[in-house]
Amino acid sequence: MLALPKLYAIVDAACFSQSEELYKFAQELIAGGVTFLQYRNKNGSARVMLEHALELRRIGGDSVRLIMNDRADLCLAAGFDGCHVGQDDLSAAAVREIIGNDRILGLSTHNPEQAKQAHESSADYIAVGPVFQTASKANPDPVIALEGVRRARALTSKPLVAIGGITRSNCRQVLEAGADSVAVIGDLLLEPQKSVEDFLSLFKR
Repeated sequence: MLALPKLYAIVDAACFSQSEELYKFAQELIAGGVTFLQYRNKNGSARVMLEHALELRRIGGDSVRLIMNDRADLCLAAGFDGCHVGQDDLSAAAVREIIGNDRILGLSTHNPEQAKQAHESSADYIAVGPVFQTASKANPDPVIALEGVRRARALTSKPLVAIGGITRSNCRQVLEAGADSVAVIGDLLLEPQKSVEDFLSLFKR
């Protein structure tokens, strides 16, 4: 069973106008204590994504497990530790065929039926959300709230990552509802190193 850290940080390329800003952000996250990091780029070319990914791999070194969003091919090309896919991407089975059994596979779900299917799949962890209102997606799925996290927890023994609108003010509630880990984008953007340190401090209480 995969052991997930409580903080699952996401670097979303859409939040940065320059590559150097993205790299600096990642460096600060890691300096704050992030050990599990997803790179997400919904609009970039494959060339730009690979360039970003290779630099993130260099920055992360051996201390950070890196997850590629959507692109199993770039996960392999950049030497990432795993791949995360959504309901509209390649199936978990197809991605597993590409990345093999030694890499981590994550799968997004948004309702109980999808969570059940994910539990039966080869995914190593299941993401569930959006828990709260989120600004990171143009057309987000309906909010599932804390009850949705509890429901997903009852449906799977796999590690559960909650995502969507999670901040320092609500993260403990989400973990108490049954999530093993919280995925965060927006609440890390300002003062990333301090934000990570704050999250990690909250988890120790």
